[in-house]
Amino acid sequence: MLNIVYNPTAAKGKSKIKLKIVEEKLNEMNVLYKISETLREKHAIELTKQLIEDGATDIIAMGGDGTINEVLNGFSNFENVNLGIIPSGTGNDFVSSIGIPLDAEKALDIILNEKPKYTDYMQLEGVRGINVVGTGIDVDVLKRAKKARIFKGKVQYLLALITSLIKFKDYRLDITYNDKTEKRKGLIACVCNGNVFGGGIKICPIAIPDDGYLNYMVAFNVKKKKIPGAFKSLIKGTILNEPITHTEKTKEIEVTSPDKMTVNVDGELYDDLPFKVKIVHDTLKIYRPILEKTTI
Repeated sequence: MLNIVYNPTAAKGKSKIKLKIVEEKLNEMNVLYKISETLREKHAIELTKQLIEDGATDIIAMGGDGTINEVLNGFSNFENVNLGIIPSGTGNDFVSSIGIPLDAEKALDIILNEKPKYTDYMQLEGVRGINVVGTGIDVDVLKRAKKARIFKGKVQYLLALITSLIKFKDYRLDITYNDKTEKRKGLIACVCNGNVFGGGIKICPIAIPDDGYLNYMVAFNVKKKKIPGAFKSLIKGTILNEPITHTEKTKEIEVTSPDKMTVNVDGELYDDLPFKVKIVHDTLKIYRPILEKTTI
């Protein structure tokens, strides 16, 4: 049986159209399924936990990146439970990194016809992430984007990003990874399992979500006059070619700061969560195509 954890408010309620498509196809194919609808923030965590306790072996997250994150944080019994995804949100960033199409019927076909494959996720203290964990300007951008009233999705994020870039101040960061510590005055420090955030912006195009590594990325010494060029590279997906950025693979990382630091985990903001991340490999299984290595 497919146990679908469905967020009815995803994409401002437009996810209902995709749910109808999925139900019609499952009924047509005589596939058993159950819809568990979220009623509030973090409810998908509770629903996932209860479904697995009741014996579910296939949990399908149907919503946006937030729904995927919540379902992951409710996961247990990884050896016997698989994750499927039918993207129905506004941004749908992580699915682009693992080759799941936005079309609901095609995404369902993958669940019905593909074998689940090991896919990495990130572990923090009491919190899991699957796409991007970061601190710095991304936090400021998310706060601005959440306040937006007119624009949504990628446009919303881009406008917030432009405003934040104009007003940014460097963050003082101590970054420990691969047996070394760097002191940086940076614009952003993040670790990527997926390669896209902000509704399609390629923050770390070389990240591969099943290679057993985090991709650490930092942007530092960003002068005001370099902002337009950096912004253009970010949109084009070539930001890692800029001299203001550094990236390196690692299995775990810790970022601290003498300043107050908010941590962004897949778009969720935490004020008191230590930025201490490790990759978890060969544990979570997701219905998805085989990944191809990305180059820039």
